[in-house]
Amino acid sequence: MMGPPQARPMEIIPAIDLLDGQCVRLRQGDYDQVTRFADDPVAQALAWQSQGARRLHLVDLDGARRGEPVNDGVVRAITAALDIPVQLGGGVRSLERAEDLLACGLERVILGTVAIEQPELVENLARRHPGRIVVGIDARDGRVATRGWLESSTVEARELARRFEGCGLAALITTDIATDGTLAGPNLAFLRAMAEASTTPVIASGGVGSLTDFLSLLALEPLGVEGVIVGRALYDGSVDLAEALQAVGPQRWQDPGEGLPVA
Repeated sequence: MMGPPQARPMEIIPAIDLLDGQCVRLRQGDYDQVTRFADDPVAQALAWQSQGARRLHLVDLDGARRGEPVNDGVVRAITAALDIPVQLGGGVRSLERAEDLLACGLERVILGTVAIEQPELVENLARRHPGRIVVGIDARDGRVATRGWLESSTVEARELARRFEGCGLAALITTDIATDGTLAGPNLAFLRAMAEASTTPVIASGGVGSLTDFLSLLALEPLGVEGVIVGRALYDGSVDLAEALQAVGPQRWQDPGEGLPVA
């Protein structure tokens, strides 16, 4: 007989932010503070896979800002080239758009703005596609920002997390905008509060700039912080992906069939 499943160490998820078909990073969500890192997103995605990534995170910045699918060709090329699961957020604001993306090979789709404006739509999608819908909660001073972080709401991030309890979400991706792209370290107090607000697994995003930051996040893993998305620190060399993966332990145990290409 097989023994019990191994514990699943924290997952490190490289990010590719797409703007006009190129890999970029914004500082604190500011479209006027853009750093371009690569002209070929497919080559970059393959590089992260070859270095040991077990999942890739895509952000369609054009979609987040304008709500238009500018980068779909690049997204399809990435999902076709990779063997690992890919998730995407940015401008996904309708059931049709979410299901089109899921049909083109993405494992997960991330909903942000509609989680505030149409929470019933998120719940409907999560029930139609259990384990494939993620809610992105991007917060400034504890309150949710929407539409590519260009607008602020009065909704508290923890309140929104609780809103989707038990509907079949794969995860909550939580970003503290003040730390995003700064390499100054994640906002651990914010992440702890988000993990304690819901039983849905939390994926941290924003601020990671060193191996020490990964070790700090490991302390939150028992609360439900199961992964971390890393962007700028990987691109500018502050963090080596292989070293980071080694620092957090062996790769996650997978159920049979988990992570296989989506039909």
